[in-house]
Amino acid sequence: MSEAHTTEDTAGGNAEVADHPESNRYEVHVDGALAGFADYQRGPGQIAFTHTEVDSAFSGRGLAGRLARKALDDAKAAGNEVLPFCPFFRGFIAKHPEYLELVPVDRRSEFDL
Repeated sequence: MSEAHTTEDTAGGNAEVADHPESNRYEVHVDGALAGFADYQRGPGQIAFTHTEVDSAFSGRGLAGRLARKALDDAKAAGNEVLPFCPFFRGFIAKHPEYLELVPVDRRSEFDL
């Protein structure tokens, strides 16, 4: 079962982002169709994002950014540190410095942050 989710209108449909801990990933669905996901691994007090993918049929709608924002907001709310092994998450954090505090200071250089 998925946990809390966010729903927003997107070009050409309604996008819903939800955590699916049983699958170790966040998913974004557009009008009920799986459009993309962000894989993660959890550890004590941390979450490591390892891969993000959006189906090419849904590209250009900002869905990967919505996945990242929801996942990072959830990590922040839970007090978890973030390890952005996924290049998309690294780039997203670099462009949105309000999330930099989630990456441990002593590991930021590992992620070029």
